[in-house]
Amino acid sequence: MEAEFKRLAEFFIATMRANVGVELGYDESSVEWADGFVERQRERFRDDATGLVNVVGSFLGECVIANFGGRWSEHETGGWGVLFDAGTTAFPFAKVSKQFANGREGGDSIHSFYTTIPVILRSLDDVD
Repeated sequence: MEAEFKRLAEFFIATMRANVGVELGYDESSVEWADGFVERQRERFRDDATGLVNVVGSFLGECVIANFGGRWSEHETGGWGVLFDAGTTAFPFAKVSKQFANGREGGDSIHSFYTTIPVILRSLDDVD
């Protein structure tokens, strides 16, 4: 599955370049742009955002791995996430799904999720 997540992330980058003219990378500014993209697409895909959740979630997870480490791992609940050495897991697909459902005004933002990860990882390092 890890190769499929990478493929979907690259698909998102290529599609946004070709169709929107936006150059994305695996960095915070690209996650921030993707956050706005989700907000703009929420109404259009409210009833079935599964495809976009998978594509944007793959992109978000790849950004997390590129910048904070970790690796894709299937959680015991059956969901995929990014497992860190500290033993904690981030769930990018769940967060993207929540933003589609609730939006920023409902308290869900993939950008906020992304920027919180290093804070959480530092706090776990401080406990050790």
